[in-house]
Amino acid sequence: MSRAAVFYADGFEEVEALAPVDLLRRGGVDTVTVSIMGREVVHGSHGIDIKADTVIEGLDLDSFDMLVLPGGKLGHENLEKCRILMDKVKEFDKKGKYVAAICAAPTILGRLGILKGRDATCYGGMESALEGANKLTDPVVVSDHIITSRGMGTGIEFGLKLIEVLTDKNNADKIGSSVMVPGM
Repeated sequence: MSRAAVFYADGFEEVEALAPVDLLRRGGVDTVTVSIMGREVVHGSHGIDIKADTVIEGLDLDSFDMLVLPGGKLGHENLEKCRILMDKVKEFDKKGKYVAAICAAPTILGRLGILKGRDATCYGGMESALEGANKLTDPVVVSDHIITSRGMGTGIEFGLKLIEVLTDKNNADKIGSSVMVPGM
């Protein structure tokens, strides 16, 4: 079974953090929510507190197949300050393991140099931080093992794409249909 770790930091965008987790779990992917704040309860950007499954300290991140970074202005800034996470994102990239980011979080990948020569997308108006990327406006972009998405409104499509790359398209389509995604 594939494993995904979704990282939460104070100021995260709630839909971008929860929709992929919900969909991944429905799709049979072992999905763990991970706080980088040194405590399990993390404060969302719109006043919704979420209790993560665990904290990053001491977690075996190598046991995961994918790292997922939600957006949110303060949320992505806090994620980027986490040395443990940033070191692991760079390591996953070097190993060709999946890294996914939505909304403002793809800008982290740009600043880390991970997007050079790759297609990528992010929240509108932040494209200049996608350093070295071929900047697209598609809702979800897969470029090698890097998956990026635009924002809250693309959260469902993003989550379904994560299921597709970790399992298969039929499973993603089945989950999309079961949650009543239009056109599925």
